[in-house]
Amino acid sequence: MFKRVIWLILDSVGIGEAPDAEKFGDVGADTLGNILKVRGRLDVPNLERLGLFSIDETNLPKTSVVPIGAYGKAKELSNGKDTTIGHWEMIGIHTKQAFPTYPDGFPDEIMEQFMEKTGIKGYLGNKVASGTEIIRELGDEHVRTGYPIIYTSADSVFQIAAHEDVIPPRELYKMCQTARALLTGEHAVARVIARPFVKQNGTYVRTSNRRDFSLKPSSESLLAYLKDSGYRVTAVGKIEDIFSGVGICDAVHTKDNMDGMEKTMDFMDTQYEGLIFTNLVEFDSTWGHRRDVEGYAKGLEMFDLKLGKLLSNMKEGDLLIINADHGCDPTYRGTDHTREYIPVLMYHKNMRQGINLGILDTFADIGATIADNFGVGKLPIGESLKKKL
Repeated sequence: MFKRVIWLILDSVGIGEAPDAEKFGDVGADTLGNILKVRGRLDVPNLERLGLFSIDETNLPKTSVVPIGAYGKAKELSNGKDTTIGHWEMIGIHTKQAFPTYPDGFPDEIMEQFMEKTGIKGYLGNKVASGTEIIRELGDEHVRTGYPIIYTSADSVFQIAAHEDVIPPRELYKMCQTARALLTGEHAVARVIARPFVKQNGTYVRTSNRRDFSLKPSSESLLAYLKDSGYRVTAVGKIEDIFSGVGICDAVHTKDNMDGMEKTMDFMDTQYEGLIFTNLVEFDSTWGHRRDVEGYAKGLEMFDLKLGKLLSNMKEGDLLIINADHGCDPTYRGTDHTREYIPVLMYHKNMRQGINLGILDTFADIGATIADNFGVGKLPIGESLKKKL
């Protein structure tokens, strides 16, 4: 048994269109492959050593480097391509029915209840929009009126943006909690998201005080099993928010990817067993949605440098798992997530040679492997890979 699992989610780092990409309007999407096609080169030697460029059936360049890790890719079983559905599937939850989306904005009945419960006199937006574009469009009016900016996307989200000097983050979080309580039944969106922003050098920019208020996942899943069995589950980044605190023992939020990696390694210095579970959101929020190919590529290279340090800090009895939760191809049309396979990399110090995991039928195989390792019971979906390791 591995005493400790360090689980890193590279949010949105997809590895090529899924078999059902057409259903989601994502034929041709390939986050990593298209970044490389545009960039020409990606300097990620640690990911390469773990087996990223050895994964079967991808558009990534072939490598002569012999991998030291286990490597493969997984397709999504659930009906969706967002953060919540992807993460939930990893821990054993099959979302058969997609969460509701609102291409024409939220209905009057919801907005009227929201205004009544929060006491606000008005709101701006209530439409599908890019987060950076809508604060540029409506930021001045928001500051003048004090009305929050409401918007959504192709994902199942109710997002509230507000200048931190107009609606302070704590007040914004309360507003989001009110919306979360309202959005149930047929309107049970996956996430309500607080999107604070400020003005810097004449431009409105979002801050790191984002918070996600998710639906509560089923207790019949990995994190709850681990916590109930007495294992420490530590959440880094937005993991606590994605799972609405279910199965989490300790949590810390982060400013960016580098802060996430540093906080992960800080926990590695003090937590010697159980699960350290980290989401690195900048790939998605800062570069994927904003269609910033160069920023995405540099972000991967910066992560790889930190990964080298993390690998050197690993101990006997550690298992490292790295995977994504969906795609967000920065070369693709629009600004939304993309339905893709995700890379799956695993490594421990006693691994004598690379192991080809092939193509996995569900993200839940990852969670099933962790559940099997700690002996906490079989998940509702997914098959353990532990024997291959």
